[in-house]
Amino acid sequence: MISFSDLPTVNALLNATSAILLLMGRRFIGKGEKEKHRMCMLGAFGVSALFLISYLTYHYQHGSQPFQGVGWMRPVYFSILLSHTVLAAALAPLVLMTLRKAFKKEFEGHKRLARWTYPIWVYVSITGVIIYLMLYHLFTSAANPLQSAITLLSSVP
Repeated sequence: MISFSDLPTVNALLNATSAILLLMGRRFIGKGEKEKHRMCMLGAFGVSALFLISYLTYHYQHGSQPFQGVGWMRPVYFSILLSHTVLAAALAPLVLMTLRKAFKKEFEGHKRLARWTYPIWVYVSITGVIIYLMLYHLFTSAANPLQSAITLLSSVP
């Protein structure tokens, strides 16, 4: 059973899954495999919708998590967070418009929008994972960032 305190980790996993599906979807369309592209992009949309629900639920109950890093990492973190937040806000309507074009079989319009939507969506998904790592693993009050990074990387199968 997933506990409430697990939601940040679930959110990071959903973001990572979204990024992987987006990258796979881009590769498939580049190879002309339209059905596989469609499935990956719909999967990325579904995973992102689940992320949004989980994210809003967690932050409604918990509030925001303060960044514990000091020194030069503070401006790095807040730069990533600011760009992530601004682009995430723009992303929802972009994704919906891009999907709408595809569903209406307006593929030229879909392609034009996807040129903007795709890189923003990948960036937001990846920076979501980076923000999670910085908040919950690398720069906690009890963590040594270098040791936390080594431990985290060594646990990857």
